[in-house]
Amino acid sequence: MKSYKILASILILLSISLNSCTEEFDEMNTDPNNPTSISPQYLLPYAIEKSVDRYWGSNIRFERLNLDGAMLWVQYLSRNIYSNEGDNYGITPTFYNNTWKSFFNDGLVNFQSIIKQAGPESKTPNTNYEGAAMVMRSWIFSVLTDLYGAIPYSQALKGTDGTPIYIPEYDSMDKVYAGLLADLKVANEKLNISGPAISGDILYEGNILKWKKFANSLRLRLANRQAAKKPAESKAIMAEILSDASKFPIFTSNDDNALLKNTATRPSNNEWHEVMVMGSRTDWSMSKSFVDKLTSLGDTRLSVFANTNGAGKYEGIPNGLPDAIATTYLSSASTLGSYFMQANTPSVIMTYSELQLILAEAAIDGDISGDADSYMKKGIQASYDQYKVSIPANYFENFGIATREKILDQKWITLFGNAVEAWTEYRRTGFPVLPAKDPRAVFENEGVLPTRLPYPTTEYSLNKASLDKGITLNGGADNMRTKLWWAEK
Repeated sequence: MKSYKILASILILLSISLNSCTEEFDEMNTDPNNPTSISPQYLLPYAIEKSVDRYWGSNIRFERLNLDGAMLWVQYLSRNIYSNEGDNYGITPTFYNNTWKSFFNDGLVNFQSIIKQAGPESKTPNTNYEGAAMVMRSWIFSVLTDLYGAIPYSQALKGTDGTPIYIPEYDSMDKVYAGLLADLKVANEKLNISGPAISGDILYEGNILKWKKFANSLRLRLANRQAAKKPAESKAIMAEILSDASKFPIFTSNDDNALLKNTATRPSNNEWHEVMVMGSRTDWSMSKSFVDKLTSLGDTRLSVFANTNGAGKYEGIPNGLPDAIATTYLSSASTLGSYFMQANTPSVIMTYSELQLILAEAAIDGDISGDADSYMKKGIQASYDQYKVSIPANYFENFGIATREKILDQKWITLFGNAVEAWTEYRRTGFPVLPAKDPRAVFENEGVLPTRLPYPTTEYSLNKASLDKGITLNGGADNMRTKLWWAEK
């Protein structure tokens, strides 16, 4: 993986260098309007790794979307120092500026380039490169709209078209979702198990069936997320997928999980390993909310998610405490489980466990047929299996029959680490019901748990007219309190 990243970077620099030198060295037989392109086998691993690293990180201070944003806001972790870096709901412009920039420049632009190079009108058509890139493009667009709200979508990524668009208009979230659901269906059709091979696939190692499963499972995630707003359309999409397993395969085990297999070698190590081990940062402890919940359930997954303290117990810190108070918990608070700080721990995008819990929610809502309790139990079991932990013999008996709240509580647990997704689900459903704030805690954002990210400052300077329309589409101010389209509460 590291070699792909380095080679892609070299090729990008080479392309830039060739263009800049064209006027000086006229003898070079290079067309300045058609610079040397980078082939999909190099773009694919580079774009996947940069996008997933950004989703799980990044490892740069003030830009850590997951560690200093979602992991704190859904109360998986708490900060034991520097609470103003996310735990008290405060973030810097760098946080939302560079999240936007990286997802567009490092991810979407490169996946779009693959789609063009592998499309039917290109010199090197390859439907499997095209389909895989469409799946990843759809995933990133879904993350962006779930983070910010309305975004440039239908006119985005057209800066190099024959008729370029440099100031793209914003699309409302419902229109973005409609486009993504359609694109994922097309991606599934393009992905052909008997089709051409692809190289540089660091997600599924060229296994096209697994790419098809990811496309359809992601489509179910999005259909379920919009179900309260577009019930008829969502039911139809779910029915279409679930009625034909051969045409629309979905995840059937943990072997299908969409995840980036990190390595022991930098820079392709796990982002949290880079921050906490290589960077020696110890700023995070387990959140009291999460530890207390799993302790009450007798949930043995806690042994993977957290380390015991010096007394051999699992204890957490309340979120939002000022530094002077939070630091007093250092000797008693549990730290993040060692599994998540290993260099080669995978960075998860979507799992079989999550899919089963999505289906459980859809079943209990009446959007699909099937037994919600059975789906929920399969999701819980899959999560235990994912972490190679034995489920307690009386776990299901003590947990009881499925309810919507129980299903969503289990989704919160199974999404540990994948906190951007957990934060989205919390903002959509209001579950889990988080405990009352500690009376000593001090929060910014008027005490409101963030509902979205503000738009980057670059959009205000470069695309102001379109941005203003986008803010209007969101139905509220460009702050961290405006609720997004799919919010049910």
